[in-house]
Amino acid sequence: MFVYSTSWLLLLYTAACLHYHPITIESFSPVPSKDHWQRPIRKLNPHMTRTTAVPLFSSSNGGDLQRNDGTDDESAMATGYSYNPDLVLATEEATRLALASLPTGATVDLGLVFVSSIYDGQYSPTVVVPTIVETCQNENVSLEKLIGCSAGGLVGTKEPSQQQSSAVADKYRPRRAQTLNTVENEGGAGVIVTLCVLPDTDIHTFHLQEEDVPDDLSYMSPQQWKQSVGMSFLNQSQKSGSDDGDIGKDEMTTTSPSFFLLPSPSFQKDLDDFLKGMKMAFGDGVQSTLVGALSSTVSSLSRAKLFRYDVDEPNAIQTLTEGCIGVSMAGDVELKVMVAQGAKPVGGVYRVVSGKDSTIGVIQLDEMATKQLEQEDDESNGTKGEEMEEDEDEELEQQKMDAKKKLAAAYAKAAIPKPVLAEANYLMKTLSDDDQAFMRKFLLVGLERSGGMIGNSPSEIMRLAEGKGHRFTVHQVASAGMKDGSVTLPLGSVNVELGTRMRFYVRDGSFARKEVEAILTGYKKKELESTFAQDSKPFEPSGCLVFPTLDRGQKFFGGKSGYESSAVAEYVPNLTSLGGFFCNGVIARLDDADKQAMVHGSASCYVLVGSKSRRPVFSVAKAREEKEKAEQLAKKQEEERNALAAENEKKMKAAKDLSLGVDDDDKPAPRSDDGELIIKRREIHSGRALTISSVQWSVAEKMAKPTSALEGFMWDKETEVDRLRERVPLANLVSQCKLFDLDPSKPKPRDWIRPIRAAARQGFVIIPELKRTEPMTGSLRKRYDIQKLTKQFTKAGAAALSVNCDQVFFGGSLEDITESRDAASEAILKASNAEEGVIAPPILASDLILYPYQLYKLRLAGADAVTLVVGALTTKDLLYFTKIAVSLKMNVVASVTSEVQINRLTKLGSKIDAISVSNRDLETFSFDDTGAQALSLLKSDAMKAFKKSHPEAVVLAEGRVGMIEIDNGTGDKFAHLYVEALKDAGAMGAIVGGGIAKVNKDDVGEFLKSFN
Repeated sequence: MFVYSTSWLLLLYTAACLHYHPITIESFSPVPSKDHWQRPIRKLNPHMTRTTAVPLFSSSNGGDLQRNDGTDDESAMATGYSYNPDLVLATEEATRLALASLPTGATVDLGLVFVSSIYDGQYSPTVVVPTIVETCQNENVSLEKLIGCSAGGLVGTKEPSQQQSSAVADKYRPRRAQTLNTVENEGGAGVIVTLCVLPDTDIHTFHLQEEDVPDDLSYMSPQQWKQSVGMSFLNQSQKSGSDDGDIGKDEMTTTSPSFFLLPSPSFQKDLDDFLKGMKMAFGDGVQSTLVGALSSTVSSLSRAKLFRYDVDEPNAIQTLTEGCIGVSMAGDVELKVMVAQGAKPVGGVYRVVSGKDSTIGVIQLDEMATKQLEQEDDESNGTKGEEMEEDEDEELEQQKMDAKKKLAAAYAKAAIPKPVLAEANYLMKTLSDDDQAFMRKFLLVGLERSGGMIGNSPSEIMRLAEGKGHRFTVHQVASAGMKDGSVTLPLGSVNVELGTRMRFYVRDGSFARKEVEAILTGYKKKELESTFAQDSKPFEPSGCLVFPTLDRGQKFFGGKSGYESSAVAEYVPNLTSLGGFFCNGVIARLDDADKQAMVHGSASCYVLVGSKSRRPVFSVAKAREEKEKAEQLAKKQEEERNALAAENEKKMKAAKDLSLGVDDDDKPAPRSDDGELIIKRREIHSGRALTISSVQWSVAEKMAKPTSALEGFMWDKETEVDRLRERVPLANLVSQCKLFDLDPSKPKPRDWIRPIRAAARQGFVIIPELKRTEPMTGSLRKRYDIQKLTKQFTKAGAAALSVNCDQVFFGGSLEDITESRDAASEAILKASNAEEGVIAPPILASDLILYPYQLYKLRLAGADAVTLVVGALTTKDLLYFTKIAVSLKMNVVASVTSEVQINRLTKLGSKIDAISVSNRDLETFSFDDTGAQALSLLKSDAMKAFKKSHPEAVVLAEGRVGMIEIDNGTGDKFAHLYVEALKDAGAMGAIVGGGIAKVNKDDVGEFLKSFN
């Protein structure tokens, strides 16, 4: 027989009555008078804080807040927190701060409000709901639903500093990028407002009284139960889903709704029946999520309040003190719930030998399970012994604890069945003073949830960190048997089964911290595994709701304020909202293994809110970052445009200056009797000698001016080549070319003419020319990426390419040839037709060639063919350059602008692989926009003579091809008519630069074929 003291039974009774507040029913008018709450909307003050990144405020309206831009398909949650001592101002400010963190134009589908009961006695709680509704209306926001309650403490986020008081100043306040700056206000004045944007989700609010909950479910159908509690709106499938998500509309529609409950403390006696009814009506808990928190107050003398607003019910502006309010959500919404019990296991593991219903009579030590736990504890605590040796008092204390453990182990080895209270009294003697003090007041027992399997991780912390959930569900003993030493758990909380494992527990802040961290670690691990296993988008929460019970907080966690909320913000990154309150108990399942939610009298609940379809989450921080990036990009683009315009203006001015001639009276350039420009080479010795010290300088006395654009172009080109020859002599280039030919790894010249002839069998050949600028018009493209353009033309099927590598007028370089050749080869290797023997398009180097030196440089750069401007070269130079090009195995393309030049080629007697008739005027470097120049040259007798002497030469055209349009006879002009005219005149194809630069990259392939 065991004897129990009266104080022990009194303590058990006290524990059983914990969290119950005797409250009388108080009614409030559904719609309060204007005198209660209609006050002018005032500007923000330093008592308010906001929860997310800095809203994009505007100062043009005197400091009022403006909300942020977002997309219609984003989900969003935002929390505002204010500790203003005036309830109306606090509610207004918290609401406005939450609104400031939502996307512009969003509809608030659901609002949550938690109000400190410290305001009771000074302000009527009926002002809360109307103030929130009016504030939303003033901000042109539609608020659809709202629920909330009074609170004994608040959980939210705030700014690190409260120095600045205006919203305009808040715009420039730095924020923490990693985690939210959380706050837990225990017992102080304050208001938390959380606003949710939940697209494609059907939401219904409800309120039920104690008398609405049936206590006998045996005779009721699910539909009858729903009607009894006022949930008949859930009998039919709720509309939900979206055609654009990762999951289908039908799937979301058939999913059971999720529920969030806020009962009053007086409703707790009917709460168990209500939860059983929810299980019967909506499934076993796996199909639907149910979570909630019991409303609370700072003082037991206050009455808890419930708040409700529903736009679909005109009279649903309610402030209540009885019953339970809640919300159902069906559609594209998902709640992930975690519960921290905050209880540390003590002693061994037992099995229930006798018991019935919710009463446990006799328990017996489970030796195997206990031994496994002891081995694990030895391994985890083995590294801590060295720290104890530094302090003699700690060593003595450790010795005492070891003695107690040995005593407990000796008793446990008997492994005989014992009444629960007998084992509890004996175990209590082996514990620390703090744990003993707790067990004298409260008795906690945990029943195993895993069906009797120990598993690979018997330790509770290890199981949680691995994402396996709690092993034991902790219950507080409601009463004890005087005669038999049995204990009874709260009625209806559990039905005890024989053989179930059981442990004793105590509340411990240090263990609770480890538990919280382990739960959050396990959540991250499970989400990561689920993402990889299903190959889907990760779950991204819109926000988090945190509900700790009143006995948790700063004191419980060893004086650390805001521990739980800060832990959630740290372990769940990128949260945009965090809010909640200190409650009288949480309602939730520990995990999916539980078939029914239960009330946890001392615990914390973390609810992550997200979407099933993994839709994007709106974030003010991201919106501001994107806005700043967009502004920076726009600024950079503007700077590039300005720089490009300045460069274009400079080059165009230089070209125009060259075209004006030598004198200011605009005299035309001198020409010979046959009409050709008279070209003078650069005057090298144009100054007098001047000696300064030991250095002799050449000072120009009368600088010569070019008489035409071509002459100026040639003089600049000669200067450029002179500089190159100073670095690398011609003899070195010749040697490099010989070694280049012998090296098998170096690219060999390709026939530039053959693919053009092959393509000409299919129609008119368009040869894309890559050049940065045009002297008279400026840059051809906003961004010139030669590798990207080459790949684009190669994939589009270009037979050959032309690369303008002149730096003086066209902004090119020798490197452009090398990069273009490499890019073309890479594009062919990646193309699907690479196996068909298709080679990369050969490259024509377009440059003003005046010296043999340039030909060798072009060969080393990778050119397959070169352009010779006939109007710039003497007959002797033409002959010399063609022979050098042939020796280097490069094709020669002669560019002509007159019949005289064609005749010179005919009489040259050297190999010319291709002739290109140009619309360019060499005196001004402008184009003949009518295209008549090229057409007349193609139809001339000189061209006929050239074809006769060079029957294998390819005839091409260049200059505004693709841009010049011809009238079709009806007033309409088309570019393809000019191409047809060129083809009829004898041209096989055309080199197109400016014309193809205006074509969209997706239409290049069509452009190359459009003139066939």
